[in-house]
Amino acid sequence: MFKTTWDKEKYMNKLTAYLLEEKQAKRKGGLYHKTQVNLAYNSNRMEGSRLTEEQTRYIFETRTIGFKDEEAVPVDDIIETSNHFVAFDYLLDTVENPLSNNIIKAFHRILKTGTSDAQKEWFAVGDWKKLANEVGGIETTLPQNVESEINKLNDWYNSCNRHCGLDPQSPISLENIVEYHYHFEKIHPFQDGNGRVGRLLMFRECLRNNVIPFIIDNNHKQFYYRGLREFENVRGYLMDTCLSAQDTYREWIKYFNAELIK
Repeated sequence: MFKTTWDKEKYMNKLTAYLLEEKQAKRKGGLYHKTQVNLAYNSNRMEGSRLTEEQTRYIFETRTIGFKDEEAVPVDDIIETSNHFVAFDYLLDTVENPLSNNIIKAFHRILKTGTSDAQKEWFAVGDWKKLANEVGGIETTLPQNVESEINKLNDWYNSCNRHCGLDPQSPISLENIVEYHYHFEKIHPFQDGNGRVGRLLMFRECLRNNVIPFIIDNNHKQFYYRGLREFENVRGYLMDTCLSAQDTYREWIKYFNAELIK
């Protein structure tokens, strides 16, 4: 049920409602199904998962593993893939809520529960990192500063329209969503799993703000990483990668239900 303060007809776009309907109906072979498999496969693959797209689909469809005549894969890859399916459902179930620290941490907790990382004393599942880390040899925000930096980032994001002289209640733009993602990855608030959390947040915020969502394809990860590295100087690299991925998802929507984007 939707909260009484959440006017489904006024605020929830047709795409979000459609994905929720397919999820609740447990419909196979539709847009929700395709999104779950592709988002989990590509996002995990970019972070080093050895699971193939077919193996990812098999886990989603059967909730079993049983791969025959294929290379063995680490248990964590399987757990994190299964967790990603749960995280996407959480994304849909909470899409009416404004972005917050609790939502961000919940994504991390879901993704990392039951993994080998969760057994490490220094690894904070569902909480900000405890140890300093780097990404691609680049320093990130120190642990003691993560909370304040994320708070500042969320405050900026949730007031983007006011800063631009727009109606604070109007949807946030794709450009703002992508910029948020850049700053989130630069802060790197978790010990591990930042990319997966960040890409789930982008998809969520696109749905929430009536923007066509997108999935960064593993084949385009070098363009995506370049876009993050060069964002301060050339924002177009990351924007172009996201726009191209958006075009792909738009075609999926047209195939399954063209009425969703009219």
